[in-house]
Amino acid sequence: MASDAPNALGTYLRDRRARLDPATFGFVGGRRRTPGLRREEVAIRANISPTWYTWLEQGRGGAPSADVLDRIAKGLMLTEPEREHIYMLGLGRLPEAQYRPADGITPRLQRVLDGMPLSPAIIKTAMWDVVGWNRAAAALLTDYARLPPDGRNILRLMFVGGKGRTRNEDWDSVARFVVGAFRADMARAGAHGSVAAARLVDELSRLSPEFEALWRDNDVVAHSEGVKRIRHPKAGRVALEFSSFMVEGRPELGMIVYNPATPADADKVRVLVEAAGE
Repeated sequence: MASDAPNALGTYLRDRRARLDPATFGFVGGRRRTPGLRREEVAIRANISPTWYTWLEQGRGGAPSADVLDRIAKGLMLTEPEREHIYMLGLGRLPEAQYRPADGITPRLQRVLDGMPLSPAIIKTAMWDVVGWNRAAAALLTDYARLPPDGRNILRLMFVGGKGRTRNEDWDSVARFVVGAFRADMARAGAHGSVAAARLVDELSRLSPEFEALWRDNDVVAHSEGVKRIRHPKAGRVALEFSSFMVEGRPELGMIVYNPATPADADKVRVLVEAAGE
């Protein structure tokens, strides 16, 4: 931790403490020289020693543990970005990701997808379940609305059944890339040790010898950007440049945007989207 980090952490904790209303937490009675909670009240809420908390605000006592920072974050009712901030101030790193299953996306995020009418775009979880998509994605990639929620998993579509194999050119390379990116996403989102992840890996390993072999290879790749070439039953071959983005504040979600690689590819996407809207 940098030499001025303890003072920065202490200053931030004092500021957060001053913003809280004591009456909200049942701390009433007596005159207060300053607004907000007292140090000992924060210590009570965080279940830590009042002396230790005082030292933290004063920049003494060394680096706090992750457990102490989590308790203080709860005691001060910090938001997730604020919790991440005190980790950076106190430990010089972000907290370990805590996996949270996602069933859907916000209307605002859906509007982001819809704002790209000719660029297929999806939102997927760390388990590679598609939970959001736009019209272009439905027209070119998969009409996810016609599938049950458990059928919208990209890995299942890739390895179970024939659609993934027939739709993707150079399926072997794509499959290896997908498994490596899936492994990286699970680790980043803190899902690698979850029961849901174990069940999905077991299921895919049982149903697909190809997946089982690739999973044993332990490859890890970044799903950042590249080119995807698909074979569409109506449009024929379509080349797409893709870019991947994390959703701020939602480490379990990622967005993939596919842009047509050439004007001819863009025309094919446009025809499919217009036909789907008729």
